[in-house]
Amino acid sequence: MNSYYLVTGAAGFIGSNLVRALNRAGATNIIAVDNLGAGDKFRNLVGCDIADYIDKRDFRERLAAGEFDGALDAVLHQGACSDTMETDGRYVMDNNYAYSLALLDFCQEEEIPFIYASSASVYGGGRTFREAPEHEAPLNLYGYSKYLFDQIVRRRLPDAAAPVVGLRYFNVYGPREGHKGRMASVAWHFFNQYRTQARVRLFEGSGGFGDGEQCRDFVSVDDAVRVNLHFLEDDRSGIFNVGTGRAQTFNEVAVATINACRAAAAEAPLALDDAKARGLIEYIEFPAALRGKYQSYTQADLQALRGAGYTAPFLSVEEGVGRYVGELLRDPIGE
Repeated sequence: MNSYYLVTGAAGFIGSNLVRALNRAGATNIIAVDNLGAGDKFRNLVGCDIADYIDKRDFRERLAAGEFDGALDAVLHQGACSDTMETDGRYVMDNNYAYSLALLDFCQEEEIPFIYASSASVYGGGRTFREAPEHEAPLNLYGYSKYLFDQIVRRRLPDAAAPVVGLRYFNVYGPREGHKGRMASVAWHFFNQYRTQARVRLFEGSGGFGDGEQCRDFVSVDDAVRVNLHFLEDDRSGIFNVGTGRAQTFNEVAVATINACRAAAAEAPLALDDAKARGLIEYIEFPAALRGKYQSYTQADLQALRGAGYTAPFLSVEEGVGRYVGELLRDPIGE
């Protein structure tokens, strides 16, 4: 039987970009697993070369029945409920914990690599973002589901029969995220706000930060995909941060978005103060529903990732958002 890469969440944001990257690397024996209940996600797979598509519910049943035994080279598990506001604990834990555990067990039995999506949300409101339990305190159910699975992985690693890699994504942005709606990146939201309303909206100050000065580690999906491919070719195991290692403000993302749109219209770039003076940036009240559940600051510690041999540079907000806006301007619906 031919061997295949299996990608879960394949029609989603990071998953579809990963499938495209595998195609560019010459891999077409790809089994794409997802739930197309949100039907527009199919657009993310248009143009991709895959061997098969399987609904997530059918896949879990077939996996338990042993249909994939001996058939896979590796599993890249990107599928999850990523809504940080979801309150149905049973649903979140089934999607993000039980599903992941079943795949981990399968990959260990088959002795094949398992690369899965973790999240920087496990760090909560702390100020140290290093892959160690003492720095982890999730603020929401989504973060807890990722945190709990990471703990299981840590228990298993000393006796692992094949590589297991958890990738703690920080704030990822880029093409093919539009289906995420309110959970899409701020770069996506800022672009659409600017194009339709000629201004972008940011939160007022919170967590000791001024208006729009909350800081996150914003990372391009292109970089996130490159890290996945690195570990696909490597035999190391572990849990690794995937961020740029540099916190940048929401104001910086807003200015990068505005200036990329202005550049496309042959208009001169603006500094933050100029953008505010022209009414292109508006600050709105911080949502009550996010109080106590919001990370006002994140910055990936990259020591572990660099120690695992990943040496490529990461795109800054100015570079990455500029590229992304260019793609959105070329294809605002498809992206």
